[in-house]
Amino acid sequence: MKPRVHGLTDVGRRRENNQDQLLVDEQRDVYAVADGMGGHAAGEVASNIAIQALAETIDKEPEAEADRFLVEAFQEGNRRICESVLARGEWRGMGTTIVALVRRDDKVTIGHVGDSRSYVLRDGNLLQLTDDHSWVGEQVRMGLLTDEEAQKHPMRNIVTRAMGNRLELEVDVLEQAIEPGDVYLLCSDGLNSMIGDDQIGQILS
Repeated sequence: MKPRVHGLTDVGRRRENNQDQLLVDEQRDVYAVADGMGGHAAGEVASNIAIQALAETIDKEPEAEADRFLVEAFQEGNRRICESVLARGEWRGMGTTIVALVRRDDKVTIGHVGDSRSYVLRDGNLLQLTDDHSWVGEQVRMGLLTDEEAQKHPMRNIVTRAMGNRLELEVDVLEQAIEPGDVYLLCSDGLNSMIGDDQIGQILS
């Protein structure tokens, strides 16, 4: 059965320009959210490069295994961003997080770098599928911060892994079987930093 898909991006209350980019490819069942960072509009540039690299990799390798395809696409986007930084000094420090989902038959494959998240609402329960590549995320996993403390911590915006940080990029990939009634969400931290998981779950329900 064909899934129902909806994509939305909003500048929010904290910025004048929107540094998020979306990919919604219903024909190939590939979806992504990239959240750029960096001054001089460089965040917009980085997230656009990442999404463009993902889309172009789909065109080149539409039948590739989903996990390999996501890693190759992310690494290509990372290479392009790093090259752009070298070519334009004012873009130094730009980068982007990204989370992407590929659906094949009754399975999803999710790849991510950074603190953009994937959730699934299953049987009324909201589950976060990805681990944030962020300073506070690491502290939470080590038991040094609670989720509530992480939300308000002054270092909550420090990302420990992102496209554009370095030439070598480590990509986290997971696979999951789809169950009837599952609702998947991809989002940047602009959503989950404003509202909690309980509210996200209520909205998805």
